[in-house]
Amino acid sequence: MPAHAGSFTSSASSAASDSVGSVSDSFRGSSNSSSNDRQAANGHYEIQQVLAVAGQPGRVQLALKSLDRDGETLTLELPQLTLARAQLGSGDVITATPRPYGTQFAVAASNEAFFLVVEDAWLNELPSRPVTL
Repeated sequence: MPAHAGSFTSSASSAASDSVGSVSDSFRGSSNSSSNDRQAANGHYEIQQVLAVAGQPGRVQLALKSLDRDGETLTLELPQLTLARAQLGSGDVITATPRPYGTQFAVAASNEAFFLVVEDAWLNELPSRPVTL
């Protein structure tokens, strides 16, 4: 489901642990990628492997292989619930798109965003507030 600015800001605090992660906590490029992980993340990736993160229950690590740049890999860490909601697993293809605030990850087949990796400076600027309906 695409996020609109109003809906994102009103639900950011409740969804932060589920659909938003920081660059420093969520992804790393391969040694073959450029030094700028955000730019290295641009493109289509096949999920090669899904692993539980040791010592962090409920978190998984995706080993991703670039379909656009030969030999490049990316590791994406996110909540297991986020992966389950997106109905993704090994062999599926996702798309990484740089945004001014970080990188958006979407299911390639539907182009529906499922996870945002936000630059640390941007994430620190987002205040957490309880959401009331």
